[in-house]
Amino acid sequence: MMNITITDRANQALEELNTVENSLLKLKYETEGCGCVVSGVNELWVVTAPDVDDIFIETNGTPILVERSKRVFLDEALTVDYSDVTQMFMLKSPNQILNPRMRLLNKVNVR
Repeated sequence: MMNITITDRANQALEELNTVENSLLKLKYETEGCGCVVSGVNELWVVTAPDVDDIFIETNGTPILVERSKRVFLDEALTVDYSDVTQMFMLKSPNQILNPRMRLLNKVNVR
Protein backbone atom coordinates (compact mmCIF):
# COMPACT_ATOMS: atom_id res chain seq x y z
CA MET A 1 0.00 0.00 0.00
CA MET A 2 1.43 3.35 -1.06
CA ASN A 3 2.19 5.89 1.66
CA ILE A 4 3.00 9.54 0.97
CA THR A 5 4.31 11.85 3.69
CA ILE A 6 4.27 15.62 3.20
CA THR A 7 6.87 17.43 5.31
CA ASP A 8 5.87 20.45 7.38
CA ARG A 9 7.91 22.72 5.09
CA ALA A 10 6.23 21.28 1.97
CA ASN A 11 2.79 21.78 3.55
CA GLN A 12 3.68 25.38 4.32
CA ALA A 13 4.91 25.95 0.76
CA LEU A 14 1.75 24.38 -0.67
CA GLU A 15 -0.39 26.74 1.42
CA GLU A 16 1.66 29.73 0.22
CA LEU A 17 1.87 28.76 -3.48
CA ASN A 18 -1.50 27.16 -4.17
CA THR A 19 -3.99 29.99 -4.54
CA VAL A 20 -6.75 27.92 -6.19
CA GLU A 21 -9.68 27.41 -3.83
CA ASN A 22 -11.21 23.93 -3.51
CA SER A 23 -8.34 22.41 -5.47
CA LEU A 24 -6.80 18.97 -5.34
CA LEU A 25 -3.14 18.04 -5.41
CA LYS A 26 -2.04 15.48 -8.00
CA LEU A 27 1.29 13.69 -8.24
CA LYS A 28 1.53 13.41 -12.03
CA TYR A 29 3.94 11.09 -13.82
CA GLU A 30 4.45 13.25 -16.92
CA THR A 31 5.72 11.53 -20.05
CA GLU A 32 5.03 14.22 -22.67
CA GLY A 33 8.26 15.04 -24.50
CA CYS A 34 10.19 12.32 -22.63
CA GLY A 35 10.45 9.85 -25.51
CA CYS A 36 8.92 6.85 -23.77
CA VAL A 37 6.81 6.03 -20.73
CA VAL A 38 9.74 4.80 -18.61
CA SER A 39 11.47 8.20 -18.97
CA GLY A 40 8.71 10.18 -17.25
CA VAL A 41 9.14 12.98 -14.72
CA ASN A 42 7.11 13.43 -11.54
CA GLU A 43 5.33 16.77 -11.15
CA LEU A 44 2.89 18.28 -8.68
CA TRP A 45 -0.28 19.53 -10.31
CA VAL A 46 -3.11 21.64 -8.91
CA VAL A 47 -6.41 20.36 -10.33
CA THR A 48 -10.08 20.73 -9.47
CA ALA A 49 -11.26 17.18 -10.23
CA PRO A 50 -9.73 13.73 -10.57
CA ASP A 51 -9.28 12.15 -13.99
CA VAL A 52 -10.83 8.72 -14.71
CA ASP A 53 -7.58 6.84 -13.88
CA ASP A 54 -6.84 8.81 -10.67
CA ILE A 55 -7.02 7.39 -7.17
CA PHE A 56 -6.61 9.17 -3.84
CA ILE A 57 -3.57 8.27 -1.74
CA GLU A 58 -3.83 9.19 1.91
CA THR A 59 -1.05 11.30 3.40
CA ASN A 60 -0.36 12.87 6.77
CA GLY A 61 -2.24 15.90 5.43
CA THR A 62 -4.17 16.48 2.25
CA PRO A 63 -4.80 13.35 0.14
CA ILE A 64 -2.92 13.32 -3.18
CA LEU A 65 -4.22 12.04 -6.51
CA VAL A 66 -2.07 9.50 -8.35
CA GLU A 67 -2.76 7.85 -11.70
CA ARG A 68 -3.57 4.21 -11.01
CA SER A 69 -1.76 3.07 -14.18
CA LYS A 70 1.42 5.01 -13.28
CA ARG A 71 1.83 3.71 -9.71
CA VAL A 72 4.30 1.15 -11.06
CA PHE A 73 6.80 4.01 -11.55
CA LEU A 74 6.56 5.13 -7.90
CA ASP A 75 7.97 3.64 -4.71
CA GLU A 76 5.57 2.51 -1.97
CA ALA A 77 6.95 5.00 0.60
CA LEU A 78 7.28 8.54 -0.71
CA THR A 79 8.02 11.92 0.83
CA VAL A 80 7.16 15.30 -0.65
CA ASP A 81 9.54 17.94 0.69
CA TYR A 82 10.38 21.55 -0.17
CA SER A 83 13.79 23.14 -0.58
CA ASP A 84 14.14 26.80 0.31
CA VAL A 85 17.44 26.87 -1.61
CA THR A 86 15.96 25.80 -4.97
CA GLN A 87 12.44 27.01 -4.10
CA MET A 88 11.08 23.77 -5.50
CA PHE A 89 9.45 20.62 -4.20
CA MET A 90 11.29 17.30 -3.99
CA LEU A 91 9.92 13.77 -4.31
CA LYS A 92 12.00 11.12 -2.58
CA SER A 93 11.79 7.65 -1.12
CA PRO A 94 14.07 5.75 1.25
CA ASN A 95 15.80 4.32 -1.85
CA GLN A 96 16.15 7.30 -4.17
CA ILE A 97 15.33 10.87 -5.10
CA LEU A 98 12.69 10.65 -7.81
CA ASN A 99 12.66 14.38 -8.61
CA PRO A 100 14.83 16.92 -6.76
CA ARG A 101 13.28 19.93 -8.56
CA MET A 102 9.55 19.36 -8.77
CA ARG A 103 7.45 22.40 -9.62
CA LEU A 104 3.88 23.03 -8.54
CA LEU A 105 1.91 23.50 -11.76
CA ASN A 106 -1.54 25.04 -11.88
CA LYS A 107 -3.55 22.88 -14.30
CA VAL A 108 -6.90 24.48 -13.46
CA ASN A 109 -8.66 25.65 -16.63
CA VAL A 110 -5.66 24.54 -18.73
CA ARG A 111 -6.35 22.13 -21.58
